Amino acid sequence: MKEIILDSVTDGMRMVPFLFLTYLVMEWLEHKTGDMTKKAVEKAGHFGPLIGAVLGAFPQCGFSAAAGSLYAGRVITLGTLFAIYLSTSDEMLPVLISEAAGAGLIIRILGCKIVIGMGMGFVIDLLLRRQRKAEEQIHIGELCSHEHCHCGADDRGIVRPALYHTLQITCFVLLITFGLNLAVYLIGEAFLTDLFSQNGILGVLLSGLIGLFPNCASSVLVTQLYLEGVLDFGAMLSGLLTGSGIGLLVLYRVNHNWRENLGITAGLYLIGVVCGIAANAAGMM
Repeated sequence: MKEIILDSVTDGMRMVPFLFLTYLVMEWLEHKTGDMTKKAVEKAGHFGPLIGAVLGAFPQCGFSAAAGSLYAGRVITLGTLFAIYLSTSDEMLPVLISEAAGAGLIIRILGCKIVIGMGMGFVIDLLLRRQRKAEEQIHIGELCSHEHCHCGADDRGIVRPALYHTLQITCFVLLITFGLNLAVYLIGEAFLTDLFSQNGILGVLLSGLIGLFPNCASSVLVTQLYLEGVLDFGAMLSGLLTGSGIGLLVLYRVNHNWRENLGITAGLYLIGVVCGIAANAAGMM
């Protein structure tokens, strides 16, 4: 047990400097481009899925949450909403960078999410043919309060929010790493690997469910499981496609059509699972 705790703490703490620098850059970008990003997706029109998928891939506090409110006010189309949710990277990118994942892997994952988000967004808009006008708008800074990080508060600058996110994700990583190390010790690495990767479809289904939890911990967990070799590429992709940060949480709060919300959730899960299975069938790694 002592060795498990020591290994978990060592693995988690070595990420802290990289996480902090990553979040510092992200907070700076959020302060500089947050309003422009929101306005760009509002004015995208028929090109909403394209703009939404590209902008969604860049980790921005509150963007996926803003998408839910923009859709509830019919500022953006359903296809644009799906494009943003499917491409949202949430905490995946900071974790990959802090773990020194190769640039090729990061580009491949982001590319898959953007292409899938954009493609499915255009297909959904083409099938539904709905373009609706704005009824209400909401600021990203207000939505960020769901995570209690106050990223939009100008008087706090960028250092305090960056520190908050760094500590939050570090705690998640420590807990997840400890759980994985303990599971490997008690159950065995071979059994865990076989459970998810050898029975690929089961891993894809379970990972997709993990991604649906409206919390940044889900993307951290899926990414860590992949980096630890527990999840294969398809299962990882499934979980990251269904994971939209707190986007779904805000959607259920602001959009009062529960049947529609459940349909969106089911659609995200179906797309994530199908794409995950297809990625494994294509031999992606």
